[in-house]
Formats: sequence, structure tokens, C-alpha cells
Amino acid sequence: MTLTAANLTAIIREGVPASEGSGFCVEQVEPDGVLCRLPFNAQQIRPGGTLSGPTMMTLADAAMYAAVMARMGRLEMAVTQNLNINFLRRPALADLLARASVLKLGRRTVVLDVKIFSEGSPDVVAHATGTYSLPPAGRE
Repeated sequence: MTLTAANLTAIIREGVPASEGSGFCVEQVEPDGVLCRLPFNAQQIRPGGTLSGPTMMTLADAAMYAAVMARMGRLEMAVTQNLNINFLRRPALADLLARASVLKLGRRTVVLDVKIFSEGSPDVVAHATGTYSLPPAGRE
């Protein structure tokens, strides 16, 4: 079953209710992953007048989750096994966009890459890599 951007957004909002309040959404399903959006919210600002690291980490993780399901179908029990993030430059006080792509799809794990941008800028503000653990067959 192919999941649309709207399907993925609904699954994530249903399974992780806090994501609905954040406005997180999957904007587009792409051949090797997804493009996601996290709307700007002044509560995301940290001292120094920039968006907080946890805000970007949350977006990266949610985008990876969406990319796994975009590739494999509704697989809600896939879980984060590893997340590594590098903050490269100060993000603008604007919506954040994350492009997550599947690098390797194995039998039990998926390795992913995420680039995070401020809306309106081509510059990558954070780069994350991660691994998702897949549930054993029959335990989806």
C-alpha cells in the first residue's frame, strides 16, 4: 500500500498526539524519502534568539519515521535506534523543512539521512543520520 503525504501525517499525529499541536506535517513523498515541515513557533526559540536543538532533533526523527513508512507502508512499531545530528548554522526564525531519505533498507534496520533547512533558504542548518529498527515479521 502506497501512503500519501496526508496518510503519513495522519498516522504520525494519531500515534504521537503531541505532533498535532506542533503542526508537523509530511508535505511530499519523494522517490527515496519525504519532505516534512515544522511550522515556526516562538516557543521553539532558545536563549540567543535561535531555534532550539531539540526542535530540530524532533523534526529529524519524525521525518525519518515518515520516510520509513513511505517506503515500507504503515509500520508504526518501527522505532528509533540511533540519531546523530550536526548543527551547521543558525536557522532563521521561520518554518523548518526536513528532507529525509533512505540510504539502506535492511531486513531489521533502515539507515536514513536528513537535511534540515529554514524555509526560503537553500542552506542546510542541520544534518542528521539515523537508524530505525524494524519490528520482527508478524509484529507490525
